[in-house]
Amino acid sequence: MSRIGRKPIPIPEGVTVSLEDHTVVVKGPKGELRQPIHPQMIVKIENGQVIVERPNDHRQFRALHGLYRSLIANMVEGVTKGFEKVLEVRGMGYRVEQKSPTQIILNVGYSHPVVFEAPEGITLEVQPQTASPQNDYLCARIIVRGIDKALVGNIAAKIRAIRPPDAYKGKGIRYADEVIRLKPGKAAKGRK
Repeated sequence: MSRIGRKPIPIPEGVTVSLEDHTVVVKGPKGELRQPIHPQMIVKIENGQVIVERPNDHRQFRALHGLYRSLIANMVEGVTKGFEKVLEVRGMGYRVEQKSPTQIILNVGYSHPVVFEAPEGITLEVQPQTASPQNDYLCARIIVRGIDKALVGNIAAKIRAIRPPDAYKGKGIRYADEVIRLKPGKAAKGRK
């Protein structure tokens, strides 16, 4: 049996979990999330816990068992605490300007500024530029916040894709906890 799938999900105070026609609905202080569930998977709400069960041991249901348990647990955490991803913009002359809670303007080495608009349910926050502890580049932080874990990760990946970190100098947009392995340049290659 799936070790993750069989763990019960505790429902915190102020959160309601309900089933509506093969859809799990989680409501909490930060909002409401919905997740469609496979019609044969069994979701029970009892004693302040959500329990996910599978109808049999077929390979498909074994895979879905842990998946749906994790998705529902993320929904419960999202409506109570929310999720966030932190991105860093590094590079000489790179800047980020915040227009609104859902819109930022990035100047990251292109001939034009890049305007990024976040979808509904996501807020963006730009922290002012500070000296980075790793190197001399100025660094601005972009914080992506929301209640849907998958959407927060997707938007953070789209922002990073605007200017991924380059392999030689490390400048670009990266996750705050990302480690970039830099390649040696031409000068280092010829020395022994």
